[in-house]
Amino acid sequence: MTLRNRLISQIRMHGPISVADYMQIALMDPKEGYYATRDPLGAAGDFTTAPEISQMFGELIGLCLAQSWLDRGAPAPFTLAELGPGRGTLMADLLRATRVVPGFYAAAQIHLVEVSPALRIKQAETLEDEDPVWLDRVTALPAQPLFLIANEFLDALPIRQFLRDDAHWRERQIGLSEDALAFGLGPVQPQPALSFRLEDTQVGDLVEDCPGLAPIIAEVSARIRDHGGVGLFVDYGDWRSLGDTLQALHDHKPADPLAAPGAADLTAHVDFEAVAKAALCPHSRLTPQGVFLERLGIVDRAQRLAEDLQAGVLEAHVAAFRRLTHPDEMGNLFKVMALYSEDAAPPPGLEP
Repeated sequence: MTLRNRLISQIRMHGPISVADYMQIALMDPKEGYYATRDPLGAAGDFTTAPEISQMFGELIGLCLAQSWLDRGAPAPFTLAELGPGRGTLMADLLRATRVVPGFYAAAQIHLVEVSPALRIKQAETLEDEDPVWLDRVTALPAQPLFLIANEFLDALPIRQFLRDDAHWRERQIGLSEDALAFGLGPVQPQPALSFRLEDTQVGDLVEDCPGLAPIIAEVSARIRDHGGVGLFVDYGDWRSLGDTLQALHDHKPADPLAAPGAADLTAHVDFEAVAKAALCPHSRLTPQGVFLERLGIVDRAQRLAEDLQAGVLEAHVAAFRRLTHPDEMGNLFKVMALYSEDAAPPPGLEP
């Protein structure tokens, strides 16, 4: 029985499910879940992330974390962690760039938070010369200084969606229409956690809530508060989301989120206000990715890399630079927020 048919059977027996429950099943079902069964990245996959676009992204992230490590007294040992490491490309580029920083590589204990068996295999291949520790959850991170990167991780966390109905809300659910998966609405109910959204919404507006976000941010920020360090979160989204941002991608093209559960990537825009509220340590200002990378010196790095490139390779390099930084591409859609220890300044690129 396919995952779609199993979902239909479940809904027929027990009633509609939330968008969050649907995302969790479609992405992580052990047999047919999207992330549990495949490598979704690159030209042969369904989407491409910044580390796969250019080595410059991982290099600059690495140097940002290394400078933050130096600014905090170069603690040793420390946890160098990535949440949702993809193929391991970002970590590999990060480690290559930071080998020139005295003491950083020797003090780093690499931890990768990854639940996908398929992606763990890819990460092991990419990082075959390293000695990473794989973790299933953020709660397993060691209690020591933490320097962490999470690129396009929060966007894949399951969300709930609510439609405003006067002073209350109706949850958007997934049920059946003529034996096909279909969106619908639950009963009118109060949602105390959304009371603050009454100030910036109107009847009929849709808002999203990510129940898994706050516990993750709390865990990361508690380690930074108690032991020092920095956490960089890079994702598409903004401060306080509004409207339906649930999207599916298949073969690098938008798809119907309900058409083929398990066969397409499902994501939603990150509400960075929720990140800030959940943090138990200071957070930086929300900064566009393009601005962040330019402050870190991506223009100079791009020029140096371009010196020995010719023809088509040079054109691809220029296109990659534009894609990462231009406001009409990833430069403005993607944002960066850092969590950092109270006794230190924000990391480079995220100055007040």
